[in-house]
Amino acid sequence: MSDQAILVTGAAGFVGFHVARRLLAEGRTVMGVDNLNAYYEPALKQARLDILRGEQGFTFERVDLADRASMAALFAQHRFSKVIHLAAQAGVRYSIDHPHAYADANLEGFVNVLEGCRHHGCGHLIYASSSSVYGANTKLPFSVADRADHPVSLYAATKKANELMAHSYSHLYRIPTTGLRFFTVYGPWGRPDMAIFLFTKAIMAGTPIKLFNHGKMQRDFTYVDDVTRGILRLIDHVPEGGGEGNGAPARIYNIGNNRPEDLMHVVAVLEKTLCREAIKEMLPMQPGDVLATYADIDDLKRDVDFRPQTSIEDGIREFVTWYRDHYKI
Repeated sequence: MSDQAILVTGAAGFVGFHVARRLLAEGRTVMGVDNLNAYYEPALKQARLDILRGEQGFTFERVDLADRASMAALFAQHRFSKVIHLAAQAGVRYSIDHPHAYADANLEGFVNVLEGCRHHGCGHLIYASSSSVYGANTKLPFSVADRADHPVSLYAATKKANELMAHSYSHLYRIPTTGLRFFTVYGPWGRPDMAIFLFTKAIMAGTPIKLFNHGKMQRDFTYVDDVTRGILRLIDHVPEGGGEGNGAPARIYNIGNNRPEDLMHVVAVLEKTLCREAIKEMLPMQPGDVLATYADIDDLKRDVDFRPQTSIEDGIREFVTWYRDHYKI
C-alpha cells in the first residue's frame, strides 16, 4: 500500500462509507477499517463495504479499535499520511443500557488511534465528535466557543473526552488534530437507528412513529453529501500551533446545516414524499435527549468555505429514493 494511504476507520459505517467513496473518486488510496459489529444490521454494513471493495485503490481490514495489538500492527505496517477516524459506538439511547461498549470503542479505541498517529508519523488526524457534547446548553446556535461540560448521556461524555484526549496529544506530540461535532447526519445508506430512517421504515410498514416530547423538538439535520464535502476540504487544511488551544495544533468545528428543523415539519415532508400518513405516537421526553440542536458553522465557513447546499426536502427525497431501491419497496 502507498505511503500516502489515508486510513478511514468505520469505513463500513454511514459517514465512513461516503467519505471513503469520495476519497477514492478523487484518486486517493484508502484503507478502510471496521469491526462490522451488530449494533445495527450487519447486512447494511456489508452492502456498503461491497461497493467500496469494487473501487480501485481501496483495501479493507476487519479490526476492532479496542484491540491494542492489532491497531499497533496496522499503523506500524502502513504509516498512514492522514487518518479520518469515524468509527465509534454511536447512539445516545443505547449508551444508557450498554455503557461498556462506549468505553471500549470510544475511549480505548480512540487512545489506540492516537497512539498509532503518535508513533507512525501521521500528518493529520480528523476525528468525529458530536453535537451531543453541548448537552444541557440552551444558548442557540451552539458555538465551539461555548462551554461543553454538562453532557446528558454517556455517549456525549465519551465524545467530549475524545476532544480532550486529542488536544493532549496535539499539545504533547504536535500531532495536528481536527475534531468535528456532527449534527444529525442523514441521507442514503444512513443508519437504521436514526430518526429519518426509523420514520421512513415505520410509515412504509404502517406502524407508529414515536415522537418524543410530543414532537416539540428541533434538529439541525445535515445531509451526508454536505458533511462529506466538508471533511474532504479539511483533509489538507492542517491545523498549526499558536493562537487558540495553548499553542497546540488542534481545532474543533461544528459541521451542520446551520438551520434547525421542527420535527413535525420533517414528519410532514416524509409523509408527502412517501404519499402516506404517519401513525403518530406522542411520548414524553427521553433520558439523555435534548430539545434542540443548531450549529454555528462560521468557523468552518471562514476556514474552508463550507456551505451546506441541501434542503431537508431535497435530502429526504434522495433518502427515500435510496430506501425504496435498496429494500426493493
